Amino acid sequence: MAERIIEVEEQITVGALAEKLMLPVSKLIGELMKNGVLATVNERIDFDTAQILVGELGLDIELTKKKEVIDLVVREKRKANQKGENRPPVVAVMGHVDHGKTSLLDAIREADIAKGEAGGITQHISAYQISHKDRQITFLDTPGHEAFAALREHGALLTDLVIIVVAADDGVKPQTIEAIRFARKAGVKIIVAINKIDKEGANVPQLKQQLAEQDLLVEEWGGDTVVVEVSAKTKVGIPELLDMVLLVADVEELKADVNVPATGLIIEAHMEKGRGPVAICLIDEGTIKSGDYIVAGNTYAKIRNLESTTGKPLVEALPSTPVIITGFKLLPQFGDEFEIVKDEKTARSKAQTVGRQRKEDGSNQDIGSGELIRLINRSNQITEFPVIIKADVQGSLTSVIDSIKSLDNEEVVVRIVSSGIGSVNESDAHLAHTSGATVYGFNVELPTDIKRLVSRDKVSVRLYSIIYELIDDVSKELTKLLAPEIVEKETGKLTVKGIFKTSKTEVICGGEVKSGKLTAPSLAKITRGKEDLGEVEVTNLRRGPQDTKEVFEGEMCGMTVITSQRIDLQEDDTITFFTRESVARQL
Repeated sequence: MAERIIEVEEQITVGALAEKLMLPVSKLIGELMKNGVLATVNERIDFDTAQILVGELGLDIELTKKKEVIDLVVREKRKANQKGENRPPVVAVMGHVDHGKTSLLDAIREADIAKGEAGGITQHISAYQISHKDRQITFLDTPGHEAFAALREHGALLTDLVIIVVAADDGVKPQTIEAIRFARKAGVKIIVAINKIDKEGANVPQLKQQLAEQDLLVEEWGGDTVVVEVSAKTKVGIPELLDMVLLVADVEELKADVNVPATGLIIEAHMEKGRGPVAICLIDEGTIKSGDYIVAGNTYAKIRNLESTTGKPLVEALPSTPVIITGFKLLPQFGDEFEIVKDEKTARSKAQTVGRQRKEDGSNQDIGSGELIRLINRSNQITEFPVIIKADVQGSLTSVIDSIKSLDNEEVVVRIVSSGIGSVNESDAHLAHTSGATVYGFNVELPTDIKRLVSRDKVSVRLYSIIYELIDDVSKELTKLLAPEIVEKETGKLTVKGIFKTSKTEVICGGEVKSGKLTAPSLAKITRGKEDLGEVEVTNLRRGPQDTKEVFEGEMCGMTVITSQRIDLQEDDTITFFTRESVARQL
């Protein structure tokens, strides 16, 4: 019987687990490294990994899995709030990359967003409202590429309903399964939109079977999963899909109090020329008005501009409405909760309190992989690739950093010298020059004056609009830093038939080539049965009285063998010729 029983979540950060186990976090990270897992304090590990760690450390502790509870104020308040007025449902659209999520939303909005997106992939969360049968529906279009897993998960937690888009010709994919898991974890209703039903190769029955394997049994098979067959191209099934969204919303009886100070979440943030920090907010409850004081994390604002996500000026906004807000002192962080307060003094005080807390937390925990590894084992020779990351919006910046840090291993790590929102600027160029860092920009520009500066200082600036291309570039750079692998290739074998001369460092012998081709000069190994006698160098070969460069299988030859130590070579010993090459390794 274990001395202590500790409850942990399905996913837990290394730092939180160390705290529960009452161990130094470096001890835990060191144990993870022994098992080939490179993790920082803030990285999450699953329950099974946590159990293995406890066993490896020999702790008299039993881990049990805590029942999943969504620790999100927004979700709890929404469920608890049965009073107030009806509000629009908030719907997240998720699924595998290229299964047509954005195209489906285009069909709903009768807009043309997909063509304008780099690589045809949604790069960050978009939020907007549409009207169907005189009722509002708020949509969140969440990214589909695996690099945006964190954004997708947050998208599920913000919503009442998830539409999982699956292509009829491609079926259930890993990201589809991931989206299903996120939706279940968030405790929201799921509607499956089977897209591309008019495409050649579409197999709806097979897709429904794949859904059943993920415990999503469609209604016609006796389950409770709503499935709607649609075509974003021809708009078939779109009205029926929206009808089902409203039906599910009616069953859920979604309500919110409009007569309280507004609260909600920051779902995107970026810098805009002439407007400064700009945030896209999703209102949970209450009413926001232009001129209100708003606090979000460690920043605050007197709302200067209140707009819809289409840019239309608003006087006020109600629950479940995504709005654009300007006037923040600093750029708020993606996922920050916001609230409306009575005056500027209160707003400033609350923001400063959060700022101090984050600074204290960061001083203890915001450590990169390279630093952690050095703390654990200073003798480790870690090669670093220094980078500066700039992105257009906060959510994208988080995803880029998380994605490239996941490339770290025990030999090479990415060191984030600096990161921020907005175009590459003079400060970035100077920092890159002094630190030797490569500047990566995601969906940002390189101004002309900065272009001249980086050219003069020979600073490498690489701009990307598709995240997986940026990640591939970083991966290639890390691969170049890996120590090459030494590969030995056998070229031929000879059995010794006679010894003609032996000295301390040289042996002249002869024998028969049993396999392959012998060449000189060459490296070789001498073995007697299964015993390895050592490595030698063959400096020349002789066929009869003549020197030769190569001898083939079945032929007899003589040779001169140079050794670094005396080897008692005997008849019937085997001399194996080989080449040794250094081969570039892959990450």
